[in-house]
Amino acid sequence: GEHEEPLDEVGAWAPMRDPKDGTVIGAALRTRKGVQPIYVSIGHKVSLDTAIELVLRCCTGYRIPEPLRCAHRRARQKGEEPSAESQPTLF
Repeated sequence: GEHEEPLDEVGAWAPMRDPKDGTVIGAALRTRKGVQPIYVSIGHKVSLDTAIELVLRCCTGYRIPEPLRCAHRRARQKGEEPSAESQPTLF
């Protein structure tokens, strides 16, 4: 999709549009000031506003939402069994 650059403030976003017909298909979302935006897409029975709100709630001081950060860390721990202590709560 195509989008304009969102303002440089937390929570700023710009609609991402399908270049063929201009339909809004997602958003470029700024999760931290001074960093590149991340891309949020509309999901099954999830509005863009709800998706943006959820992503912002999951960004706990980092650019990337916590569920993705946890998955990335886990993927790097090849073969290690997760413990209850290593499974952070999100809310």
